[in-house]
Amino acid sequence: MVQILEFCCNSLSNFKRNTTEFMEQLRETGQAIVLTVNGKAELVVQDVESYQKLLELVERLETIEAVKMALEEMKAGKGEPAHEVFQEIIKSLDEE
Repeated sequence: MVQILEFCCNSLSNFKRNTTEFMEQLRETGQAIVLTVNGKAELVVQDVESYQKLLELVERLETIEAVKMALEEMKAGKGEPAHEVFQEIIKSLDEE
Protein backbone atom coordinates (compact mmCIF):
# COMPACT_ATOMS: atom_id res chain seq x y z
CA MET A 1 0.00 0.00 0.00
CA VAL A 2 1.28 3.48 -0.88
CA GLN A 3 2.01 5.65 2.11
CA ILE A 4 0.50 9.14 2.15
CA LEU A 5 3.87 10.64 3.06
CA GLU A 6 5.28 9.61 -0.33
CA PHE A 7 3.25 12.46 -1.84
CA CYS A 8 4.10 16.13 -1.56
CA CYS A 9 2.38 17.51 1.57
CA ASN A 10 1.31 21.10 2.06
CA SER A 11 -1.07 22.88 4.35
CA LEU A 12 -4.53 23.76 3.11
CA SER A 13 -3.80 27.39 4.05
CA ASN A 14 -0.71 27.40 1.81
CA PHE A 15 -2.73 25.84 -1.01
CA LYS A 16 -5.36 28.58 -0.70
CA ARG A 17 -2.71 31.32 -0.78
CA ASN A 18 -0.87 29.83 -3.77
CA THR A 19 -3.56 28.05 -5.76
CA THR A 20 -2.24 29.14 -9.16
CA GLU A 21 1.25 27.80 -8.45
CA PHE A 22 -0.12 24.53 -7.11
CA MET A 23 -2.33 24.07 -10.16
CA GLU A 24 0.67 24.59 -12.43
CA GLN A 25 2.65 22.03 -10.41
CA LEU A 26 -0.21 19.54 -10.63
CA ARG A 27 -0.43 19.90 -14.41
CA GLU A 28 3.32 19.64 -14.91
CA THR A 29 4.04 16.70 -12.62
CA GLY A 30 0.76 14.79 -12.62
CA GLN A 31 1.49 13.98 -8.98
CA ALA A 32 -1.14 14.36 -6.32
CA ILE A 33 -0.64 16.76 -3.43
CA VAL A 34 -1.72 15.87 0.08
CA LEU A 35 -3.14 18.83 1.96
CA THR A 36 -2.96 18.98 5.72
CA VAL A 37 -5.18 20.64 8.28
CA ASN A 38 -3.58 21.19 11.67
CA GLY A 39 -0.67 18.99 10.56
CA LYS A 40 -2.91 16.02 9.71
CA ALA A 41 -3.39 14.76 6.13
CA GLU A 42 -7.00 15.57 5.21
CA LEU A 43 -7.32 16.09 1.43
CA VAL A 44 -5.73 14.93 -1.80
CA VAL A 45 -5.69 17.19 -4.84
CA GLN A 46 -4.72 16.05 -8.33
CA ASP A 47 -5.15 17.13 -11.92
CA VAL A 48 -8.02 15.78 -14.01
CA GLU A 49 -5.84 13.76 -16.41
CA SER A 50 -4.14 11.90 -13.55
CA TYR A 51 -7.48 11.30 -11.85
CA GLN A 52 -8.93 9.87 -15.09
CA LYS A 53 -5.94 7.52 -15.41
CA LEU A 54 -6.50 6.43 -11.81
CA LEU A 55 -10.18 5.69 -12.49
CA GLU A 56 -9.27 3.68 -15.60
CA LEU A 57 -6.69 1.70 -13.64
CA VAL A 58 -9.22 0.92 -10.91
CA GLU A 59 -11.70 -0.25 -13.54
CA ARG A 60 -9.09 -2.55 -15.11
CA LEU A 61 -8.14 -3.98 -11.73
CA GLU A 62 -11.80 -4.61 -10.87
CA THR A 63 -12.24 -6.42 -14.20
CA ILE A 64 -9.15 -8.54 -13.58
CA GLU A 65 -10.44 -9.44 -10.11
CA ALA A 66 -13.84 -10.41 -11.53
CA VAL A 67 -12.19 -12.65 -14.13
CA LYS A 68 -10.04 -14.29 -11.44
CA MET A 69 -13.13 -14.99 -9.34
CA ALA A 70 -14.97 -16.41 -12.36
CA LEU A 71 -12.03 -18.70 -13.16
CA GLU A 72 -11.95 -19.94 -9.57
CA GLU A 73 -15.69 -20.66 -9.71
CA MET A 74 -15.24 -22.48 -13.01
CA LYS A 75 -12.42 -24.61 -11.56
CA ALA A 76 -14.67 -25.43 -8.60
CA GLY A 77 -17.37 -26.68 -10.97
CA LYS A 78 -19.73 -23.78 -10.39
CA GLY A 79 -21.57 -21.91 -13.12
CA GLU A 80 -22.94 -23.01 -16.47
CA PRO A 81 -21.17 -23.96 -19.68
CA ALA A 82 -20.80 -21.03 -22.06
CA HIS A 83 -22.77 -22.66 -24.88
CA GLU A 84 -25.77 -23.02 -22.56
CA VAL A 85 -25.57 -19.38 -21.51
CA PHE A 86 -25.36 -18.25 -25.13
CA GLN A 87 -28.36 -20.41 -26.03
CA GLU A 88 -30.37 -18.78 -23.24
CA ILE A 89 -29.37 -15.32 -24.45
CA ILE A 90 -30.32 -16.10 -28.03
CA LYS A 91 -33.63 -17.58 -26.89
CA SER A 92 -34.45 -14.50 -24.80
CA LEU A 93 -33.61 -12.20 -27.74
CA ASP A 94 -35.81 -14.23 -30.08
CA GLU A 95 -38.73 -13.87 -27.65
CA GLU A 96 -38.52 -10.06 -27.76
